[in-house]
Amino acid sequence: MSAEPIYKRILLKLSGESLAGDSALSIDTQVLDQMTSDLQLVVNLGVEVGIVIGGGNIFRGLSAKAKGMNRVAADHMGMLATVINAIALGDAIKRRGMTASILTAIEMKEIAAPFSQRKAQQELSEGKIVIFAAGTGNPFFTTDTAAALRGVEIEADVLLKGTRVDGIFSADPEKDSNAIFLPKLTYNEVINKNLRVMDQTAFALCRENNLAVHVFNMEIPGNLLKVMQGAAIGSVVGGNDAK
Repeated sequence: MSAEPIYKRILLKLSGESLAGDSALSIDTQVLDQMTSDLQLVVNLGVEVGIVIGGGNIFRGLSAKAKGMNRVAADHMGMLATVINAIALGDAIKRRGMTASILTAIEMKEIAAPFSQRKAQQELSEGKIVIFAAGTGNPFFTTDTAAALRGVEIEADVLLKGTRVDGIFSADPEKDSNAIFLPKLTYNEVINKNLRVMDQTAFALCRENNLAVHVFNMEIPGNLLKVMQGAAIGSVVGGNDAK
């Protein structure tokens, strides 16, 4: 592994469910503490970090609980859930002595600044961890698509998707013991095989802008740092002009 980071600027996508951990709470402070510890190791290397976090621990718009609800209303509730998570993560980052900024796709100036590409890039270059909340600001788009969009806008070197499994498999490894680990794929392989790591809109956006996607297990302490140092962890999609 290299002592120097292989990426200078990253977009890290985290699920909202990851904040809950194994507890019955929507946000587990121990999980936040571990996340920020891992982030600090990466920031100390000089890596510029943008984060998109979901809201599934608080509200999942397409769940059975939302059945019968208007899709636009459900998606707006989901966007607000991501803002709550962003505030919690931002606070945890600041308590560890780092600097965080929250930019929202929906204007709510009393809580956070509205997103702009220029502001995001400026704050990243200043060493702030920038958390992008409220998705794309539009219904019918997932936070995966928001992560791909923000990754392209901030000119990230890679989109890192932190999950609770070790990468991309031919099937859900938590349900199928015969699932095959796939360490390297092209964008088209992921789309054509309908591998549900991110939604197809997100992968298509990454393909069109040649933004590599690296999927790894974020729940293992230290994995984020190892990925940044070039360890053979997780699965990589695209990059190097792969289509």
